[in-house]
Amino acid sequence: METVYYKTPLGFARLTEDADFITSIYLLDGEFEVKPTESPLLNVAIRQLDEYFAGERRIFDLPLKQQGTTFQQHVWQQLLKIEYGATISYLQQAKLMNNPLGIRAIASANGKNNLVIVVPCHRVIGSDGSLTGFGCGVWRKKWLLEHEARTMGIGQTTLNF
Repeated sequence: METVYYKTPLGFARLTEDADFITSIYLLDGEFEVKPTESPLLNVAIRQLDEYFAGERRIFDLPLKQQGTTFQQHVWQQLLKIEYGATISYLQQAKLMNNPLGIRAIASANGKNNLVIVVPCHRVIGSDGSLTGFGCGVWRKKWLLEHEARTMGIGQTTLNF
């Protein structure tokens, strides 16, 4: 297992690779030492994140694996279906998963996602358009949604936050 820290416009991200899979991309508070990595996969992940932040990448092409229950895996797979620049509510996500009564469990699973940005839990918002819940900080969720809107040419006024 190898871990590297990467400087983003939102602070530092910790990227972890294990057995040829990216297992974690998580935004952190604080300062961390950025050291080059010899891992080809971590370097690809860093390049793809650079492209995302430059507005040049909308879909990530990385081998991903994170530990979680079968239910959590199902929730995270649903997140991958949310298009770049789009948002859905937690209720919509629950309905898409044919589990309208499981909204709290689905929201909890979203919160346990360790592959932020790449598995886009930031694209799930409250039914009233509010930016609820994001383990890396709601201000980062807002930034990510505004970044995606900007790169698509969508004005902020069309977003409900």
